[in-house]
Amino acid sequence: MRIVVTGIGIISSIGCNQAEFWQNLVDGKSGARTISAFDASGFASRIACEVPDFMAQDYLDRKRSRSMARFSQFASAAALQAVKDAGIDLSGYDPCRVGCVIGAAAGDYDLLETQLGNLRIKGPGHGNPLAVPKIIPNMAASNVAIDIGAHGPVIAVLSACASGAHSIGNAMDMLSLGQADVMIAGGTEATITPSVVDAYGCMRVLSTRNDQPQKASRPFDRDRDGFVIGEGSGVLVLERYEDASRRGARIYAELLGYGSTCDAYSIAIPEPEGRWAARAMELAIERSGLNPSDIGYINAHGTSTEANDRTETLAVKSVFSAKGYANPPLSSNKSMIGHTLGAAGAIEAAATILALHHGILPPTINLETPDPACDLDYIPHQARQQPIKAALSNSFGFGGHNAVLCFGRV
Repeated sequence: MRIVVTGIGIISSIGCNQAEFWQNLVDGKSGARTISAFDASGFASRIACEVPDFMAQDYLDRKRSRSMARFSQFASAAALQAVKDAGIDLSGYDPCRVGCVIGAAAGDYDLLETQLGNLRIKGPGHGNPLAVPKIIPNMAASNVAIDIGAHGPVIAVLSACASGAHSIGNAMDMLSLGQADVMIAGGTEATITPSVVDAYGCMRVLSTRNDQPQKASRPFDRDRDGFVIGEGSGVLVLERYEDASRRGARIYAELLGYGSTCDAYSIAIPEPEGRWAARAMELAIERSGLNPSDIGYINAHGTSTEANDRTETLAVKSVFSAKGYANPPLSSNKSMIGHTLGAAGAIEAAATILALHHGILPPTINLETPDPACDLDYIPHQARQQPIKAALSNSFGFGGHNAVLCFGRV
């Protein structure tokens, strides 16, 4: 069964709609700035890729938006964009055949921190009565369901930084199994908060290039010193090819394959040889019915951390050059939008789809001195006009979660 993408919605640090996001991505514009969400002056890392000037009321009425956490607002905004972009009238479908899968890595840490502060200072009984339904990570999926009227399978995926990609893969499976006619799928995150930034800082995985925020995220560069935390949401509309064609929909790309594995190695460190990340890529290609030689681009996980970039490079080589195929070019969107955690796999899947659709491969910025251990073509500095047949989007998360999506041009 053929599954296609007919709608794309984006909320990001470089654009709160598809057109703006894509143009800035192709232009190599960084969304990194000094953190404005809180006073980060005492923190090791004081930079982030925040979504600027986001107004939930642009998408939702005031009362509705006030009942939602920021990560849920992002998800609903992106979902409503995607549905509009798809030109699909969901009221014409059996609501039990419309579903959504939205991934997140965390939930609303901002409100959680506020709740804990109130409890310590004021004692019991002074919390927000909506705290629990705003904080828990499944609420992004639930809120999207409310806002689009989805009464079918509505599921939240929590697999760290692979959440968004796993969500899209799971939605593909539901359509393929006949459990739904339309699936809204993606990921969302809004965790630029004191406790989260400090926690990642204590792990020493965040860049401390505080005086040069836009130069801080530098995947595959010898001088990388960690990732820049980001926020945002990416949401896709998925349908069967026959249904999309019947209604005359514009089709961006076909979702050809999905591979999922686990390193089962460490809670935070990737398996050093990249064996299971490689296997996820192989599974996605195998399911697509393509050969490795058909893959013209890889949207890399590319976090700008020493271990991830080196391991992903090894994984790509083991799938391609080690088996006699040319290594395809790859690039990291995180060099511009930072690491959006649970949203990363979805936003980067959207970028991969747009690369196929437009025949342009986005760059990896800040790659000034390549790491000798990272010796592939990472499309440095400038986008490349290059029509391709198919592409992979890689997402790897803490706990060893690996998810790879394969998209093809229709």
